[in-house]
Amino acid sequence: MQLDAVDRKILAALQRDASVSVGELGERVGLSQSQCWRRVERLQRAGIIVRRVAQLDRKKLGLNMQLFAQIRLSRQASDAARAFRAAVDTFPEVIELHSVLGNIDFLLKIVTTDLEAYERFLSDRLSSLPMVQEVHTIISLSEHKGGGELPVALAP
Repeated sequence: MQLDAVDRKILAALQRDASVSVGELGERVGLSQSQCWRRVERLQRAGIIVRRVAQLDRKKLGLNMQLFAQIRLSRQASDAARAFRAAVDTFPEVIELHSVLGNIDFLLKIVTTDLEAYERFLSDRLSSLPMVQEVHTIISLSEHKGGGELPVALAP
């Protein structure tokens, strides 16, 4: 699907504030409400707009630790990778999962309440997966640019 300047304005505005009404969005991008609604619908049908979510402040939810875990599997078979992804999908602490090239197989972005919670997660769940050979953890000291859906259920 080809995007024009108006489509790009719509997408930029929705990324800044997805709660804006279609009428106000139309005003911001120079379209009538109905024209804007048709464009947004087209962008959704094309899969460009996947969903609209609220971006939350993880620290205000008590999710004070943000970490990255580099994972090396014990074997490279696709069944091990598939099983690992399926297991990680059940861990609400993992907010991003990336298959990567290089010395590791996966990179996980993880949020927890504190270091002790991460230690429990690491020892009880992540490291106990049979296909995991190595886990290297990187603790994020500060975040300068980021976002994403947070596991609200983990907030104390």
